This record gives sequence, C-alpha cells and structure tokens, in this order.
Amino acid sequence: MCTSGQIIGSLLVLSVLEIGLGASSVAVGAVSFSLALREHQPQLGDSSPFLLCGICGILCAKKKSGLVMILFSACCICGLIGGILNFQFLRAVTKKTSSLYPLRLASMSLACIGIGGCTLSSWLTCRLASYEQRRMFSEREHSLHHSHEMAEKRLRGIEITDLPSCPVVPPTPELPTREQGTLLGSKAQPTKRK
Repeated sequence: MCTSGQIIGSLLVLSVLEIGLGASSVAVGAVSFSLALREHQPQLGDSSPFLLCGICGILCAKKKSGLVMILFSACCICGLIGGILNFQFLRAVTKKTSSLYPLRLASMSLACIGIGGCTLSSWLTCRLASYEQRRMFSEREHSLHHSHEMAEKRLRGIEITDLPSCPVVPPTPELPTREQGTLLGSKAQPTKRK
C-alpha cells in the first residue's frame, strides 16, 4: 500500500510532467499556427489544458486540503476532456501530405501523454483524499480516546488528592460537653438518674 509521501511524490512528478507537456504543447501549437498563417491554411490554435492542471497538481501536493484536492481533480477532468478533444481535432485536420504533419503528430503525441497523465493524476488524487480521510479519522479517534483518558485521570487524581495521608478512623458520636449540655438542657430536660 502506498504511503502519503509516495502519493505526494508521484503527484509532484506527474505535475511537473504535465507542466512540461503543457509548455511544449503551447510551443508546438504556436509554431504550427505561425506556419499555417504563412501557408494561408485555416488553423485553430492548439490549446493545452495540461499547463493549468500541472500547476494545480503542485498546489495540491503542497497543501493537502480537501478544497485543493477537489480543484485539482476538476482540473484533471477538464484536462482529460480537453486533451481528448484536442487529439480528435488534430486527427481530423491532419493530412499526411501537409507540411504541418510532423508538428501535428507531435501535438497528438503530447495530447496522448497528457491524457494518460491526467488520468493517473485523478486516480492518485482520489487515493490521497482517501488516505487523508483515514488519517484525519484516526487522529480524531486518538484525540477522543486521549481526552477520555485524561478526564478519567483527572477524576482519579481528585479522588486520590482529596484523601488524607493517614488512615481515617470512622467518626464516633461525641459525648456532649458542659456547654453543649446547657444548650441542650434549655431545649430538653436531662434525664435524672436513680
């Protein structure tokens, strides 16, 4: 089973890979667009969602909060959809006789690698979220158990500290003293001895 550190390390590597794919895809798209303008061919620019996905992945690896993981998962899904659409578009407009064929082939290859990276990143993010949920649950359980133990120790500590250090002799009824007898005598008549 993967640990949290291994998952985060894998996410960082995939995020850097996606940033590289995004930057190279934008560069290939810019070169392809400039060549298409020079040859007066209609060309839509190649968009790359992988750059944004990679940046969100690095943010997710640094801050493991639930909101950032949801944002990264959404970016991965958008990157996956964008990569599939980009690949389908390039496949439809690419002709082997075109001078742009090698650049479009490179863009399609980058899109395929990016789709695989987004899929793997989504899976790893789900694993990281599951791991974090288990970790938070066990911390909460430990905290509740620890606070329960501390409450018991405090109660035991109060009972122990309130006890005197010497053994306690059970109290015996005291005989009335002369002062108590006068107080009692005014309220009740003392019995006479025969």
